[in-house]
Amino acid sequence: MWIVFSTLFLVFTIITTFFSILTTSSSQALHPDELKALGEIATTLGIKRLNLSDGDPCLSRTLNIGVVSSEMNNTIACDCSFNNNMTCHITELILKSKSLSGKLPPELAKLQYLQNISVVRNYLSGTIPMEWASMPYLTSITLSANNLSGPLPTWLQNFKNLKVLAVEGNQFSGTIPDELGNLTNLTILHLASNKFSGRLPITLSRLVNLEEFWVSDNNFSGTIPGYIGNWSWLRKLFLHASGLKGPLPEGVARLENLVDLRISDTTGINSFPNISSEVIENLILRNVGLSGPIPSYIWNIPSLNRLDLSFNKLTGELQEVQNAPAHTYLTSNMLSGNVESSSVYRHSKSAIDLSYNNFSWSSSCQDKSNINIYRSSYLQNNLTGFLPCAGPTNCSKYQRSLHINCGGGNVQIKTSSGKITYQADNTTTNAATNHHLENWGISNTGDFTDDPNNDDTYIVSTSLTPSGDYPYLYKTARRSPLSLVYYAFCLENGAYNVKLHFVEIQFLDEELNTRLGRREFDVYVQGELFLRDFNIKDEANGTLKAVVAEAKDVNVTDHMLEIRLYWGGKGTTLFPNRGNYGPLISAISLCHSLEKHCGVEKTKYHTNYPLIFGVIGALVAIILLALGFYAQKRCRDDTNMRERDLRAQGLQTVWFTWRQLQAATNNFDEANKLGEGGFGSVFKGELSDGTIVAVKQLSSNSRQGNREFVNEIGMISGLNHPNLVKLYGCCVENNQLLLVYEYMENNSLALVLSEKNSPKLDWAARKKICVGIARGLEFLHEGSMIKMVHRDIKTTNVLLDANLNAKISDFGLARLREEEHSHISTKIAGTIGYMAPEYVLWGQLTEKADVYSFGVVAMEIVSGKSNTKPRGSADHVSLINWALMLQQKGDILEIVDPLLEGDFISKEAVRMINVALVCTNSSPSLRPTMSEAVQMLEGMIEIAKVTSDPGLYGDDYSILKLRGNDTHGSSRTTGVTDQTTMTMKFSGSASDLYPESVISNSTVEFPSSSV
Repeated sequence: MWIVFSTLFLVFTIITTFFSILTTSSSQALHPDELKALGEIATTLGIKRLNLSDGDPCLSRTLNIGVVSSEMNNTIACDCSFNNNMTCHITELILKSKSLSGKLPPELAKLQYLQNISVVRNYLSGTIPMEWASMPYLTSITLSANNLSGPLPTWLQNFKNLKVLAVEGNQFSGTIPDELGNLTNLTILHLASNKFSGRLPITLSRLVNLEEFWVSDNNFSGTIPGYIGNWSWLRKLFLHASGLKGPLPEGVARLENLVDLRISDTTGINSFPNISSEVIENLILRNVGLSGPIPSYIWNIPSLNRLDLSFNKLTGELQEVQNAPAHTYLTSNMLSGNVESSSVYRHSKSAIDLSYNNFSWSSSCQDKSNINIYRSSYLQNNLTGFLPCAGPTNCSKYQRSLHINCGGGNVQIKTSSGKITYQADNTTTNAATNHHLENWGISNTGDFTDDPNNDDTYIVSTSLTPSGDYPYLYKTARRSPLSLVYYAFCLENGAYNVKLHFVEIQFLDEELNTRLGRREFDVYVQGELFLRDFNIKDEANGTLKAVVAEAKDVNVTDHMLEIRLYWGGKGTTLFPNRGNYGPLISAISLCHSLEKHCGVEKTKYHTNYPLIFGVIGALVAIILLALGFYAQKRCRDDTNMRERDLRAQGLQTVWFTWRQLQAATNNFDEANKLGEGGFGSVFKGELSDGTIVAVKQLSSNSRQGNREFVNEIGMISGLNHPNLVKLYGCCVENNQLLLVYEYMENNSLALVLSEKNSPKLDWAARKKICVGIARGLEFLHEGSMIKMVHRDIKTTNVLLDANLNAKISDFGLARLREEEHSHISTKIAGTIGYMAPEYVLWGQLTEKADVYSFGVVAMEIVSGKSNTKPRGSADHVSLINWALMLQQKGDILEIVDPLLEGDFISKEAVRMINVALVCTNSSPSLRPTMSEAVQMLEGMIEIAKVTSDPGLYGDDYSILKLRGNDTHGSSRTTGVTDQTTMTMKFSGSASDLYPESVISNSTVEFPSSSV
């Protein structure tokens, strides 16, 4: 009986406990005092719409503040273990990138259980409230990227459990309090980009658990403390322009866990440290006074990715290096010897900058696109010394003026004296570039460290209109993360006036957070310091405002003039995100002091009787010749018509001669032929300056005709973006139509995904490519002056450069998008497998059709499979249907390319797949814009849930059924496309440049009724 009773009692206890748990779970709630405090906190922060009526914040883990997040969701974490699991207390409050313009709330002290507070990238001002001193459980305080000021309070020592203190990118000032040394549990201390001064206190020696110590861009004094060498767990030490001087303590060099050491723009570090860490990835010792040879052990550190030893006094020869770090900067030293025969010069694919050294070069040496050797010769007194491997560089004539539109195309401005043309400067550069034209060039050094997108964009632009007399001169700019040199050669000697044009177009006042960005750099003219700590925004008194700095009577004695812009480690590096810093310039003009109307293209009016008689005689001769050549009139008329059409467009592009392109392609040799496309043949060529190009030779009888040829040039030449294929120029001569594009080393994305011999795409490369395509489309839809719908986005129209950066090609058949209006196209241009349903069925073309195509391409990138090849099952004939099926089963990652062998980040893969699915929604209104797609891919905004089947390639409209239709007949349809023959055509730019020999993208022509 006792056993039965015990058993019944045990069952009763279990059931009672179960129901107790259910009841408790359903009745948990945030403590009412903290709920009330949230309202007060919101008011102080500047949150105008706090909605607490949507349910308990602890249950939703979200604080509904009515602000669109550009980085992440509003996050609240709670501990609900109090009062028998009935009461919750807030332990974490994260409000990142919310454009909050209030102050740090003292009311946070009412959240007594708070452990983590983060308000990164807002516009909060004021000081750290004293009330916070009573919060006993804080472990992380992240206040970076705001407008906070005042000294660091001494009562911070109360936070005995604090592990993270990050105040980077504010206006804090004063000395570092001694009491900060009592925070012995700190692992992260970020103090960079403030106004701190004085010496680092000795009490910081107690912070032996530190892993990250950032104090760059401050006004500290004294030497680098020796106690840093005792922080054995230290991984990242950042001392850019901190004010601290050398020497570098030996203990720092012996830190074995050091991954990232950055010291620059100081003095006293004369000898090379003996780095002990075998895991170091970034070693930056720039402009610190180093002398002597580079030790051999440096080249043997296997993990080293970035080595920057530039602007020192290093001597000796470069040893035989088999594998240089991916980014190696040795510019402006005194290195010597012959590196031309070394393997690092002949075979390395790393970005290596050897400029401003004393190497010896042979007359037969050749420039390398990834190695900068500008002024790297011991010969410094002639043009060959400046451009050692450029070939013959004698000046046929000397010029007295030069005008450059930095980062943009040719721009002609009208002044009171006449017209002046600013030459195009839109060549894509990399981390170690020397590119020169006929009489000027650029030398660029550096990559944007910590850029989360890793795209190293050196040209920036704005869709807004800057103020000033010549706004179109300021819509683009060239920037550099380290050193940017513009040099002019073949100048007539004498005194010159140099004007440097600047406009801040990145840190805009329109956004609360970006307006906090601070850009500072130095400018040297002819080697002399001209501007120190130059801040464009401060000098112009705002953003999008032009400011011109003029250096007068600059002496030119060797026919060369040089302008260097240098980043000295000052200014912020985290607005609006990491990797935005360094010099930026919009335009340059050089004028000889004796030149009255510098660079003006002015018509002169005077009576010249011999000229008049000569013109009359020439006209008579022309008339006689015209009669003699009457039989060829039609041919000439055709050619003239093409030229008139092009001129009428007012294109600002480079005009090549037939002879130039004939020489570049070796008379269009078949050996240089890249392929045959819909509009003609494409040849690889090399221009006289060494630039490799792709020349598309269009047939004079091409179906596209004058207007479409003009349209293609007009669309492309005015568009400059890192993710668009650049059109260098064109040629209309001898009844020939030719386009000159930048050459893309890695061919098309379709080939790379399908060919075994192509470069293997790891996950990082796929993510970068996907984001690059999205950014290119975002620019076409929203960022360019001419809003454009591409209409044929697919993997064969995405080309890859040497660094696997994605660039969209094929704008030839794009149609201008009327602002805020959709339209009905009478001709369908696209490829089966990529076209949006509304475009195929009804001919309705908006930018959302491109969004759909992008979604398909994104899915192909993830899966490594082509959407144009049937899957073999009626349930999932396309990648999109397959992905939806896998999503419903909970096996979404099964679609990821097996060639990755599981080496990918699951969270990022799921995000990319979900973005692809939402982009391919059958309803255009439910698809995101491309700017929203970019933010989704980067995790800045939440991805909308797919609410319907993405349509066209489902059971009713499969690829197989489309292929099975009559492809030659024509008929009429009803509705919006009545009496309209819909033609699916292959657009020619990308596939003309790179043939589709291994890709099966079906492009067919069929009547609209068959759809």
